[in-house]
Amino acid sequence: MAQKEVINAIEARLASGWAGADVYGINGTDGDTPEDGTAFVVLQYPYSTARQLTFGAPGFNVWREEGAVRFVIHVERGSGAAQGLNWAAEIAAIFRGKEFDGVQTFAPTSPVVDDANEDGNYYALSFAVPYQFDIVG
Repeated sequence: MAQKEVINAIEARLASGWAGADVYGINGTDGDTPEDGTAFVVLQYPYSTARQLTFGAPGFNVWREEGAVRFVIHVERGSGAAQGLNWAAEIAAIFRGKEFDGVQTFAPTSPVVDDANEDGNYYALSFAVPYQFDIVG
């Protein structure tokens, strides 16, 4: 699980730089997807790990969390992949090689396109952005 500060920073950056569709963060929906095929994006934090970088200064040591945020873009099934791919490119540009609120992000993966993209009423495209975040404590 990503640190709360990482989640807040990622969600704030996306909210301030992109308005293409509704975004659902952690526990950000009641579990139901729109029945009318309205596009939306889900944020996930599939993994993170932390390690101690500095030693010998209790309370002031640096710990580094490394992980990824996963973006899952849902567009109406049968509408083609162009809108989802365009949104993936826009979101990737917001996070590619950036530093904000103590979070450093790196090169996004490309969206996955395979037989698993079709999900009910939706065509889902996903990609991930690796990050690192330093914690002092």
